[in-house]
Amino acid sequence: MAVRDRVNAYGARMRAQGLCPAQIWVPDVRSPDFAAEAHRQSALVAAAGGTSDDMDFVEAISDDRDA
Repeated sequence: MAVRDRVNAYGARMRAQGLCPAQIWVPDVRSPDFAAEAHRQSALVAAAGGTSDDMDFVEAISDDRDA
């Protein structure tokens, strides 16, 4: 069976199960640009201090899974 036939058969099986293909794009964590941006954002968070209105809001709407 050719690769194309196997791929088509797999797609047909998945569709028969009610699924559909989806493509997503995610950041490339191997990129130097990603590392630099992650560092920049973490530095901003660290410099923000312990509390903020934003964090208070997140805490207020968060579901407490430990309770």
